[in-house]
Amino acid sequence: MAPSKAEQAYAILKQRIMDGTYGPGQRVVIDQLGREYNISSVPWRESLRRLEAEGWVEIIPNAGAVVTTVDVDSWHRTMNLLARLEGYATALSASRLTSDQLAEARSLNREMGEALANFDPQRFGDLNRKFHELLCSQSDDVRLNDLVHAEWTRLDLIRRTAFWYAPGRALASLSEHDQILDLIEGGADPDLIETSVRRHEINTLDAVAKHEAERLAEREGAAPAR
Repeated sequence: MAPSKAEQAYAILKQRIMDGTYGPGQRVVIDQLGREYNISSVPWRESLRRLEAEGWVEIIPNAGAVVTTVDVDSWHRTMNLLARLEGYATALSASRLTSDQLAEARSLNREMGEALANFDPQRFGDLNRKFHELLCSQSDDVRLNDLVHAEWTRLDLIRRTAFWYAPGRALASLSEHDQILDLIEGGADPDLIETSVRRHEINTLDAVAKHEAERLAEREGAAPAR
């Protein structure tokens, strides 16, 4: 069955937000989209309400829909939620992951190391998402998998609109990936796997927070006296 006009409109808008065609704060003009895709205004409005419910756009009275502006708080909330969702999903998946899937995860982690060595943060981020979603893929809980996927999609959007990092954190994450895989391959207790995955995500939060605090202290120390 062909997707409905509303589904088509939703997919178009979501893709444009994700690929950066529509940046944070940019207004979504329904009339222009209607002419471009020959889809009437009703499906576009339905898709915008759906995107608003998911947090991708804001519908402002007398102004229309604009792409949500993300900030540091959004990143923190997303990372905290993802740490909990992904930890649980990985713990549920662990015993069901095949040897081939674990080998694929190892390969993805090696490729991430190569991307890091080649100063390719975009590829590193894409591979990192594949690695984590692979470890969650066998949780046998469709709703949970959908939530993990949604939060990773949101995290990708935030990373495209702002660049938060901490020196050395990416390299440390590769080692943590190997440790998580060691636990899974060794048949570790699911609670230990869940805690390790959650700690892995929180380590990134902590590293970025520490780096930002150090940068702020440096700026304040360098500021001229008034």
